Amino acid sequence: MRHWKRPALFLALLSGAAVAQAEVRAPDYGRYGIDLAGIDHTVRPQDNISLHANGAWLKTAVIPPERSSTGIAEALFDLNEERVRKIIEDAGARRAVSDEARKIADLYSSFMDEESIARRGLAPVAPKLAAIRALASLPDVQRYIGEAHFTPVDTPLRFYVSQDAKNSQAYLTGVGQSGLVMDRDYYLDKAPAMAEVRKAYLGYLTRLFSLSGQSDPAARAKNALDFEIRIARIQWSNVDNRDLDKTYNKKTRDEAKQAVPGLDWDLLLSASGLSAADAITLDQPSYLSALAGLLNTTPVPVLQDYLAARTLDAYAPQLTQDFVAANFAFHGKALQGRTADRPRWKKAVRGVQAALGEAVGKLYVAQYFPADAKTRAEELVRNIFKAYDQSIDGLAWMSAETRRQAHAKLAKYTVKIGYPDKWRDYGGLEVKPDDLVGNTDRAAAFAYRFQIGHLGRPVDRSEWSMTPQTVNAYYNPSNNEIVFPAAILQAPYFDAKYDDAVNYGSIGATIGHEISHGFDDEGSRFDGDGNMRNWWTTADHAHFKKLTAKLVSQYSRYEPVKGKRVNGKLTLGENIADNAGLEIAYKAYRIALGGKEAPVLDGMTGDQRFFIAFAQSWRSKARKAAILQQLISDPHTPDLYRPIGTVSNLEPFYTAFDVKPGDKMYLPPSRRFHLWW
Repeated sequence: MRHWKRPALFLALLSGAAVAQAEVRAPDYGRYGIDLAGIDHTVRPQDNISLHANGAWLKTAVIPPERSSTGIAEALFDLNEERVRKIIEDAGARRAVSDEARKIADLYSSFMDEESIARRGLAPVAPKLAAIRALASLPDVQRYIGEAHFTPVDTPLRFYVSQDAKNSQAYLTGVGQSGLVMDRDYYLDKAPAMAEVRKAYLGYLTRLFSLSGQSDPAARAKNALDFEIRIARIQWSNVDNRDLDKTYNKKTRDEAKQAVPGLDWDLLLSASGLSAADAITLDQPSYLSALAGLLNTTPVPVLQDYLAARTLDAYAPQLTQDFVAANFAFHGKALQGRTADRPRWKKAVRGVQAALGEAVGKLYVAQYFPADAKTRAEELVRNIFKAYDQSIDGLAWMSAETRRQAHAKLAKYTVKIGYPDKWRDYGGLEVKPDDLVGNTDRAAAFAYRFQIGHLGRPVDRSEWSMTPQTVNAYYNPSNNEIVFPAAILQAPYFDAKYDDAVNYGSIGATIGHEISHGFDDEGSRFDGDGNMRNWWTTADHAHFKKLTAKLVSQYSRYEPVKGKRVNGKLTLGENIADNAGLEIAYKAYRIALGGKEAPVLDGMTGDQRFFIAFAQSWRSKARKAAILQQLISDPHTPDLYRPIGTVSNLEPFYTAFDVKPGDKMYLPPSRRFHLWW
């Protein structure tokens, strides 16, 4: 999955009337797709391909105060945001002719209606806080935790329904750790920067309790933070959570009761709408056991303070301006380094997309996804699959049996491009134009019911996990599918008129990246039917681990923030996909050339354009706080280092730019990582 380092799209608040303005335009990368003005010729590509390709842009790029980063992805995000805003405004004019248009317009209106929000004050969440105050026992607390699944409120455990990792033809209930506002390292790391964030968080909680009229807000805030610290101490690390064997623990309901007797499983499952679940996988068994002990030994008043804190944090963006400002001061400023909050209309657009994403997507693709883009993208995909097939045959380290199974898996890939064949039905979602908190609750409940409603039904492989207007892509191992929403298939990532070298270096590498996730350290555990099983020989698996250990070592040397290096183990899957995807994209590019050499353009050979386009596709400038947050919790390497880490492993880069020992990008052949070369 490509990673844009932006916060999750969730409900927050916007400003008054829309201001008419010209549509934001995608960056202009010239006639064939290279931003020549962004290149810094004072930096040799042999020393730093990222700074060479993007250095001139980096020197002048300014991160908007409302953002934690800026770059190509943000530019496209801005473009799509403006487009969706227009779609929403047009939907308002069509309220009477379409139920979906009415819901889109009414939900947007509820975000924009500051007058109603101010008039209601705390009233929309007062009943929720009263319900928490009424909790008198541990069973009451567990019932509340279950019922909270139908709301946006997060609690220490989270139930979900997804495909069974070992039986992709069936859905399975799962439960995993949750309940923290920040990644666990923010609570446990003793570094001064982390201590400052914890201090800011305590201040934020104190402010929330004060604004809501709670007695002794400072003490309540400390109770909530201390309880979250205790949760953090028992939670698994992000690295452990990537271990598929550790996190797959399928049990019958009776076995779950025996494994974690301190939780009332019948009560929790009933309250969360999962009474029908006869089996459940425990994602982090030791955490759940420790959580049971923690819940049983924590006084109910402390649990009430924690749950009230989680509730106030969840709804703060939908309340009065004081709550919105407090929420931004912590989430936006302290965590991400932003200096200004986003305009209300932008938050409204995101809120509408979070609740009615495919309804908006249906309108988006009708206007902004031309047929030729899909046709050209499909051609790219075919060539990349052809390159993968050829590469499998040439892998000396992979045995004949494993190669046979790899071919079989590759042949079973499903490719989804642009938009789903079947759109989601939002008929059951009630939306009111003047009830933001109510809409938030109903949207959360609608989404959760949709998810758990899969239990006991045949698996629907036609569903998408991203909307068409999302600038991203993904691989789903249970469906063995790659998915490319319409929004990523546009310039400067891709344009049917661009030079092949550019399209293959940019979107081609992304396509290769997603395909290769099926063969990374996690995806390789799944077969072509989406079932987790070992289809590798013992020798092949050992060689694979030896190969990928090179990447762990290589990326662990990168230090994007002084004193904080890339976690090579956490980022391994994405780094494998980056490297393998680029290898295959280059091979596919050579296939597309049909044995001919590309012309020289502006003094650059085709291969040089391929690598510069790849580096420019990761163009980004981010705030230190945002990079630190990414290094702690995100499985993606920061963007500046993604081109550096990949091209330094690929021999055609050395040839294209005459890279020699002594150049900063040079890696000795024995240290270079190759999976499909």
